[in-house]
Amino acid sequence: MKRGKKYQELLKTFDRQEIFDIEEAVALVKKLATAKFDETIELHVKLGVDSRHADQQVRGAIVLPHGTGKSVKVLVIAKGDKLKEAEEAGADFFGEDDMIDKIQKENWFDFDVMIATPDMMGKVGRLGRVLGPKGLMPNPKSGTVTMDVAKAVTDTKAGKVEYRLDKTNIMHVVIGKASFAEEALVENMRVLLETVKKAKPAASKGQYFRSITLASTMSPGVKVNTAKI
Repeated sequence: MKRGKKYQELLKTFDRQEIFDIEEAVALVKKLATAKFDETIELHVKLGVDSRHADQQVRGAIVLPHGTGKSVKVLVIAKGDKLKEAEEAGADFFGEDDMIDKIQKENWFDFDVMIATPDMMGKVGRLGRVLGPKGLMPNPKSGTVTMDVAKAVTDTKAGKVEYRLDKTNIMHVVIGKASFAEEALVENMRVLLETVKKAKPAASKGQYFRSITLASTMSPGVKVNTAKI
């Protein structure tokens, strides 16, 4: 992938092979985030597991102490009183069969997170083929299949992030914006890594944290010391 001139210039400002402690990595990435917009800062964590095996899956969700800085559009699929609960909690969209039809027939995806009550999952499941590849399928492990709709909506709006492995056993998680204070980014990062550490599968052998890289939207990645986690 060909990178622009600005990216190449940023590469010259530090040693790509150097490994930094969390605080140093955060300070450097903030310095590298020189775009004219407020860049998103993302953590990329490669784990020593094989996600093809069910007993080595690492997946969950946490509310970051300082949020993500992103405004999240939430869709709730429920019925009866739960729809009122969704509205009062601040859901952007809510409905029953009407919203499912909208997705199916109009190819509508103007939301970031879908929350569904368990009694609606039979119908939502039919959308698996379109929701799955986009990472929008509700899941009990991430707290998006629940009867406590209000809490799910509130947590999501407050900065809840989901962590899960891709096919190469790497998770990509947003931890904030370049405009955040260093302390806030460090705390978000530490809370996330501690949560992932606690989620280590019993079947995982050898080194768990293989590599950790921190990067902003437009900057090169900065390597983080895995030994200190």
